Amino acid sequence: MRGMLPAEKRGFSKGLQHMAVAAFFFSLMSLLVKVLGRRLPVHEVVLVRSAVLLIITYGALRRRRIDPWGNDRKLLLLRGLLGFLGVNCLYYALIHLPLAEATVIVFTNPVFTSLIAAWILAEWIGTREVGLILLSLAGVTLVAQPAALFGGIGTGLDPLGVAAGLACAIFSASAWVTVRKLGRTEPVMVIVFYFALVALVGSIPLVVINSISPTALEWVLLIFVGITTHFGQLNLTTGLRLERAGRAASMTYLQIVFAALWGLLFFKEVPTIFSIAGAMLIVGSTFVLGRMPSEPSIQ
Repeated sequence: MRGMLPAEKRGFSKGLQHMAVAAFFFSLMSLLVKVLGRRLPVHEVVLVRSAVLLIITYGALRRRRIDPWGNDRKLLLLRGLLGFLGVNCLYYALIHLPLAEATVIVFTNPVFTSLIAAWILAEWIGTREVGLILLSLAGVTLVAQPAALFGGIGTGLDPLGVAAGLACAIFSASAWVTVRKLGRTEPVMVIVFYFALVALVGSIPLVVINSISPTALEWVLLIFVGITTHFGQLNLTTGLRLERAGRAASMTYLQIVFAALWGLLFFKEVPTIFSIAGAMLIVGSTFVLGRMPSEPSIQ
């Protein structure tokens, strides 16, 4: 329409758009992991996922004639290690906790992201952004309905699962800040390549020790875990290069809304009034955040 301006002119930056797409693909990945984790070990899922991601990424780098080894190899390896630790913790939490409880614990990562980014990258966030992040956190709490606040709902959580969820939040926040720093010198696909490579190498010893042969259907699902991860990582890395870490992290709350949809469609999980209210808070706050003016970003 004539009166409309491009999305980035209205404040909904390209970086935030990529983060929203990443949330969609990661929600699909979580759904597949939840199904596969009923029988297969976590590290086996990580291994196959990493192998598929590595093949796709390496092929893309070859087509574009980009050196996969990058410039800052130490920081790239650190990003890969943080991602490897984070994804193992994520998968463990998704498998051993109810999806809602696992999600609310893992999605404390924007808090850690903002703190780490402020410390390392000097990316201080404004008062309005803090308020919107807190609204998103309130929405996550309503969707997850933790037992401490909702009278016994979701009691008896696995302590190791809770610890894994918190560890995932910290590792992923550290990885995101590392990606933000790497975005100044490294192509997106190189960063994703290192993540897949380190995760693959790190998973091999664990699979040698303990593995279960996947069925034909499980192989298909495992491959799709890798494919959805590829698109999720690609958009996540691009979004973090284009947008400040604290604002970008808040957009991932949309993954909660997608998770509620998958739960309804595949597991007949009907959302409560609290879940609906939480979803509205998440969507509303992330939309307003996206329309706020953005500072100059890394191109």
